[in-house]
Amino acid sequence: MSDSYQLDLPVLLPEVPDERDDCVERLIADLEAREGFERAHVVAPSDEEPAKLCIHYDPEVLSLARIRQISERAGAHLTDRFGHVLWKVEGINHQRRARTVTERLKRLDGVVEAEATASGPVRVEFDRERTDEAEILAALEGMDVWVREKPPREGAGGEEDTREPGVSGEPEKHDHEEEHDHEEEHDHGKHGHSHGGIFGENTELIFAILSGATLITGFLISVLTDVTQWVPLGFYFAAYFFGGFYTLKEAFESVRAGQFEIDFLMLVAAAGAAILGEWAEGALLLFLFSLGHSLEHYAMGRARKAIEALGELAPKTAIVRRADGQQEIPVEQLEVGDVVIVKPNEKIPADGFVIQGESSVDQSAVTGESVPVDKQPVEDPEKAMQSPDKLDASGRVFAGTINGSGALEVQVLKRAEDNTLARVVQLVSEAETQKSPTQRFTDKFERYFVPSVLVLVVLLLLSPLVTGEAFGDSFYRAMAVLVAASPCALAISTPSAVLSAVARAGRSGVLVKGGGPLENLGTLTAIAFDKTGTLTEGKPRLTDVEPADGADVKELLGAAMAVERLSDHPLAAAVVRDGAERLDGYSVPEARGMESITGRGVRAWLDGEPVYVGKDDLFAEVDGPGLPEELREKVEKLEEQGRTTMIVRRGDKYLGVLGLMDTPRGSAAEVIKKLREVGLRRMIMISGDNQRVADAVAAEIGLDEARGDLLPEDKVEAIKNLREEESKLAMVGDGVNDAPAMANSTVGIAMGAAGSDVALETADVALMSDDLRQLPFAVGLSRGTSRIIKQNLFLSLGVVVFLIPATAFGLLGIGPAVVFHEGSTLVVVFNALRLLGYKEE
Repeated sequence: MSDSYQLDLPVLLPEVPDERDDCVERLIADLEAREGFERAHVVAPSDEEPAKLCIHYDPEVLSLARIRQISERAGAHLTDRFGHVLWKVEGINHQRRARTVTERLKRLDGVVEAEATASGPVRVEFDRERTDEAEILAALEGMDVWVREKPPREGAGGEEDTREPGVSGEPEKHDHEEEHDHEEEHDHGKHGHSHGGIFGENTELIFAILSGATLITGFLISVLTDVTQWVPLGFYFAAYFFGGFYTLKEAFESVRAGQFEIDFLMLVAAAGAAILGEWAEGALLLFLFSLGHSLEHYAMGRARKAIEALGELAPKTAIVRRADGQQEIPVEQLEVGDVVIVKPNEKIPADGFVIQGESSVDQSAVTGESVPVDKQPVEDPEKAMQSPDKLDASGRVFAGTINGSGALEVQVLKRAEDNTLARVVQLVSEAETQKSPTQRFTDKFERYFVPSVLVLVVLLLLSPLVTGEAFGDSFYRAMAVLVAASPCALAISTPSAVLSAVARAGRSGVLVKGGGPLENLGTLTAIAFDKTGTLTEGKPRLTDVEPADGADVKELLGAAMAVERLSDHPLAAAVVRDGAERLDGYSVPEARGMESITGRGVRAWLDGEPVYVGKDDLFAEVDGPGLPEELREKVEKLEEQGRTTMIVRRGDKYLGVLGLMDTPRGSAAEVIKKLREVGLRRMIMISGDNQRVADAVAAEIGLDEARGDLLPEDKVEAIKNLREEESKLAMVGDGVNDAPAMANSTVGIAMGAAGSDVALETADVALMSDDLRQLPFAVGLSRGTSRIIKQNLFLSLGVVVFLIPATAFGLLGIGPAVVFHEGSTLVVVFNALRLLGYKEE
């Protein structure tokens, strides 16, 4: 089902002069690369209305929140008009209930998108001009759904919060809302003991047990005693009440939403059994159905708690250094720039960097790294505050990680609601609300299947007109078919597996943004890798020093280091760092007046002479003698070995050539081997380096193909071509420079996403640590999830296919049918929960 929305271009792109601007084209191109996007077009302006961008998309695949992220990368803003809330709620105990809540929310005026889940989160996108958070909360409360977890309110700390209102889950509060919250705190019991019922969260389970107890009591009285039939009938009435209480409540809600859900079918079947005088069978049906519901709720709660455990990792308080000494405060009151003291073996309370002390930190909860990471103070705290994305792993720390044996002082980089752990919890919660392709298929299947079952039931009820069968017999068979055909197991088979897999991935430092990327990851046939920082360390090293005839190593390195000390290029840093080790105390002269020759090299002045450092192309353009043949041969030999070369000339004298190489990660070859073992058949590297360097790295780690000399736009074109060749292609990069290429792949995978907001937002899958070894785990988990989903679908559909003819022809009655029905539901849920214990093979 497709939705469309028209957005005013002056609001969307306030800096754009008109609809013909490149930013509009870039936004449309970015959207076109996404699954779920159909088309976008510009609606020309009129005298009354500005130009608009009309976006057509499938909200079950591409949410408005995702469109917001894409548009913001293109310089656009949707936050002024459209609100986004993500609330943890109580009162949604199973997938059928979640669908009913979703449909009723979608009917609210101003709600653009809504998705409720059995695991707890409710996501709503709404138009601020037509509704607000208070109205949505009131609608939820009207459905007996209660928000139970609200992150810190907007604007906390007395500052204006520039984040999007409601994005972290808390609506902006007004005075009357404060009063409501106060009443709710003191009258909590009014709403059913934590909104679960008179017995708290376990009310549904207790009701199911009471239904079973009264059913058994009534049955035993009727069999073992001669009392009047009204006594056992009274117990059957009680069994109906306890077993049907929540079923009736949910059926009423679903009918109000215009749906005939499974609960409704069960009530009709139970009512039919009562009409026939089969009170015991009707009570058995409601008992087993309510018991199945409550056990399903318990099982799904296990998966939900695995995710919620992420949010409980961070400590509640922090010790802050103040002018008058140390002070313990709630972590919500921490501000950027505060210095917190972390004692040995305590949890780190905030994202930041170390300014004093050394220790090793267990980061497994956030990044999935199994070995503690050594931490030491950063060299320049002011520079670290200005450029946090460039922090080295040895200085950066994350909230919720565990300090080792040394005391640390950490300067805070992010407030509690913005730290990496909070972002991961929020994104995982949003991922729970994104449906997978299989779930979208089963939902569509159910929409046609349930009406078909009702038609079959009507035909069975009318069959006595043709067969002459007693109406009571056909009516009984019709009720049994209602039970047999209810697709409970089918409804829960996919979401239970997706939820368990997302929770398991998050526990190992892999963030999967929903069922779509999860399933796509398991069907990949090829992966394209960026080279620098992905397959390689991202830190080039000086590997070769080749003096020219008439020059020596000290003269060559001294001149090169003097010039490169003036540059901030990564290759320059490698020459200075590694050259100092080779010169062993040699005093490097001081150069001045460095000039960059774009794409070729640099020039500076040393003792009045020009010194050139760069590619061979540089020396064909500048004045002076050409490159000597013997030096050219050395350059070609180094480049054949995969080196990046830097030729050095002082005045008219060539001093030699330096060879540098960004060495492959130690784990790269092993990762490529494991990926082949899990079923990937083609692996390609795309790089901006020259083709020979790319070929050398590819050969060393075992890739199938390398494509070099690619500019950023060439990488996008290469991904598009590869996607046409391969049905499912992933792109692995850092999530920043590679964002356009990742957007054009089936699945975009970002490495080292911890602490990087851009990587977290742009990728479909984020590997929190800077470790490629998480990739085979993620692909293996996805393929394991696909197997579980297929098993669940086979079992749930198989049971329905078996039960419908068995009940239609009178081979099975209501009792056996409900046993098979509820048994299959529990089997698929517990089968899905196996993913919580997934281990890489």
